[in-house]
Amino acid sequence: MTRTSLLLGASLLLTFSTAAPARLTRFVVESTQEAAPVRSGAPAYRILRGHYEGEVDPRDAHNRIITDLAAAPRRPNGRVAYTATFALAMPVDADGTSGFLMYDVPNRGNGTVVADPDGHVRVISGWQGDIDAPDAQRLQVPVARGPDGRPLTAPVLQRFTDMPAGATTIAITGGIGRPTPRPLPVLLDTRQARLFRQDSDTAAPVDIDAGDWAFADCRTTPFPGTPDPTRLCLRSGFDPAQAYTLVYQGKDPKVLGLGFAAVRDLNTFLRYGTADDDGTANPLAHRIRWSIMTGTSQSGNFVRSFISLGFNRTEDDRRLFDGANPNIAARQVPLNIRFGVPGGAAGLYEPGSEGPLWWSRYDDRRRGRGTASLLDRCRATATCPKIIETFGSAEFWGLRMSPNLVGTDARADLPLPAEVRRYYFPSVTHGGSYFGGFSPKGDKRYPGTPNCTLPGNPNPSTDTRRALLQALAAWVSNDTAPPPSRYPTIAAGDLVAPTARSIGWPAIPAAPTPDGKFNDFLDYDFGRGFNYRDLSGVLDRQPPAIRQTIPSLVPRVDKDGNETSGVPSVQLLVPLGTYTGWNESAAGFGRGGGCGFFGGFIPFARTEAERRATGDPRPSLEARYRDHAGFVARVKAVTAQQVAAGWLLAADASRLIAEAEASEVLR
Repeated sequence: MTRTSLLLGASLLLTFSTAAPARLTRFVVESTQEAAPVRSGAPAYRILRGHYEGEVDPRDAHNRIITDLAAAPRRPNGRVAYTATFALAMPVDADGTSGFLMYDVPNRGNGTVVADPDGHVRVISGWQGDIDAPDAQRLQVPVARGPDGRPLTAPVLQRFTDMPAGATTIAITGGIGRPTPRPLPVLLDTRQARLFRQDSDTAAPVDIDAGDWAFADCRTTPFPGTPDPTRLCLRSGFDPAQAYTLVYQGKDPKVLGLGFAAVRDLNTFLRYGTADDDGTANPLAHRIRWSIMTGTSQSGNFVRSFISLGFNRTEDDRRLFDGANPNIAARQVPLNIRFGVPGGAAGLYEPGSEGPLWWSRYDDRRRGRGTASLLDRCRATATCPKIIETFGSAEFWGLRMSPNLVGTDARADLPLPAEVRRYYFPSVTHGGSYFGGFSPKGDKRYPGTPNCTLPGNPNPSTDTRRALLQALAAWVSNDTAPPPSRYPTIAAGDLVAPTARSIGWPAIPAAPTPDGKFNDFLDYDFGRGFNYRDLSGVLDRQPPAIRQTIPSLVPRVDKDGNETSGVPSVQLLVPLGTYTGWNESAAGFGRGGGCGFFGGFIPFARTEAERRATGDPRPSLEARYRDHAGFVARVKAVTAQQVAAGWLLAADASRLIAEAEASEVLR
């Protein structure tokens, strides 16, 4: 072979390996910021922010699963374009890079990147195409159109709760945390739509006459107000003790499923590419050896769907992410759906649990869905990542986690495949306490905490997860196996029915019980246009018919009311009270039932005298630890055990001991 042909072959190989698989056409850095090392010996960082442009071929088998992609407007080359924001933190010196790209999926557009003490590259980007807030990570996607440019339509459902008393007008928005605009109605004629109310999730719907509400703004003009397709006006005003459900025919769906392709394309470019189509260099070229994807709550659901739908396979059929951590994620994300609501959270009528929820293959006979798993597609293409799944108590009580472990018949434990580890955080709220420490009174500091009866649960999970993420990195980079999975099972007697009697709940005076706090797992019929296996397509039956309630289980508790399975935090091993994954709603719609997916806290009495005076069956702090010094000594002993077992990093152990010493416990 001649030198010329060798150079030509090398050139063709370079072109194939950079341009073809990534489909990221432009990578634009808009700002650069320097960041000092976070500790002695750690590298200095450079933080890049900007946007990138990509294009997707609807004819490519890697993309055809994206709902409505074939109906999106195309460029002259036959591809569909999108634009997304990104932020990237990288060591200034290439020698300071660990070799890891850590992609953290933003939750509802929120997130940031900072210098990493271990030299990892940190990346976030926009994936949710229904967010347009300027302070969010965003994705711009096209609107799909029907034949001859006619609008595509489908039923749209939006539910409203806890609005201000007496309000006559509310915005038609979806999601939680960051409300997002919903599709515009085809017609403003309320006779072609439906509005009904319920005083509980199980109550029969009560229809509101079409003449008593309007698509309108009545804040300054009396009913029927000023016509407005983005607002809902009710003649008599809204009752905060009721839930209102609006169903109408929407038009002009955004191709939201492009969010999966956008994440794939950015990370393919950063891991494997050298330059974009304009010649802009990949700032990470030749730095990345391994990549890990993480996501928490909504974004953890995204991780599960990303794997399930086959997007961990690049367009040249390589594995994209070597590892993945879906954290506190019980469902899949309802993104690849016409008029989907990716910002929802397991409320009544919301999709998200219809496809496979399990990592091993399971025959979902109860719902008639056949045998499937989240790993079917990546198994077929040898592109599955190594997975560490982490979650806690609130995911059982509020987010319908049970079938992930025991299937829809709840008869036996489902096995885990070799590439999956599962770790359970017992007795924590959704995501664990944001603040940690040792609080003898519970936590009232949670931003946006609803009106729950019990104080916020101060039991954290962050420290344990941090150690597990290090274990995932070691598993990915040198095949060091993580600790064996630890989670509740039927076989061990850990999982029981979600009632006070079944879980062994203690009779704590003046405290609510877990009865009636469980969010039932409902089997929905969304119509024939919906692909249940892939959580994709069109929801053409709204509201969905409820076919049945799926049996579900929760972890049992000890005599203190604390859960007994999984990987406990230091705070749970040295408890100051009862930590729950459920809470009670104190006011508004659903009063007396579950309080979202917020956990609660019931403190122990300080002294034995106080305990006897109230009839509390749980030993007091005094009986457990004698005094403050005894409490601190117990924390020191437990942190040493947790570090030795690999559940806690040494730096976190030192911090916890300092927090215990500074705490008010038995002062």
